[in-house]
Amino acid sequence: MADSTSSLSRRLRPYRVLLASRARAQMQYRASFVTDILGTVGVGLAEFAEVWVIFHNVKLLGGLDFHGALLVFALSNLAFSLADMFVGHLDQLPVYIRAGQVDAFYVRPLPLLAQLMTSELSMRRIGRLSVAVVALVVALTTGTVQWSPAKVLLIAVTIVSGTAIFAALFTAAGGLQFFLVDGSEFTNAFTYGGQYAAQQSQQVFPGPLRIFWTFVVPTAFVAYLPAVAILDLPGDHLAPHWLAWCTPLAALLAWGIAGLCWRSGTRHYQGAGG
Repeated sequence: MADSTSSLSRRLRPYRVLLASRARAQMQYRASFVTDILGTVGVGLAEFAEVWVIFHNVKLLGGLDFHGALLVFALSNLAFSLADMFVGHLDQLPVYIRAGQVDAFYVRPLPLLAQLMTSELSMRRIGRLSVAVVALVVALTTGTVQWSPAKVLLIAVTIVSGTAIFAALFTAAGGLQFFLVDGSEFTNAFTYGGQYAAQQSQQVFPGPLRIFWTFVVPTAFVAYLPAVAILDLPGDHLAPHWLAWCTPLAALLAWGIAGLCWRSGTRHYQGAGG
């Protein structure tokens, strides 16, 4: 057991060194670093303001009151901020492809995807992440949550699995960029569009879109379905309570598709010389 633990530690050491160096590099220029964090805090507050303005004018929307909508907002933004911090820079892959810089990654010992994930650690996302954490604490402490060990476990599973789902979307979008070098608008529809859909009650969407965001691009599993289960809300016929516990399965399926997209994209890539 000790040998396997030490072996895993040795394998992870290059990644830890890379991430630590990226973090130190970003904090080197403190004024710029603080400005970036304040900017992401502003983004998080602007998105929260949208929720507050809506529920300041209506008491119930899509089966959720303000506390329910705040919980959905917090869970989705927390998961997206974590995924965006570690793998969000994969949307810069077309820049590397056009500049011929992808070839340089192939001569290094680490796998291509691992290198791209550790090529930048977006510490400025801490600002938006902090807004999501505060919103989550407020939603859980001021709402009508009937606490139980199962719900505590569900919250933890939701945060981990939701982050994995968004990370899978970024990875799948990165794999597709090998085919669509100038098609960032198409892939952004699934990443940033999925993030926006995840922080909404799925009942505000028409039936086909609810099916799409639940069973095709599973962003409904990130926040809405768990929130319905945590708050003991009726939901709808597409969102029974037990479906919230399938969030890890949705994350595994999302990563399976992301892996196929990434494998197909890297095999399609011929190099800077065509």
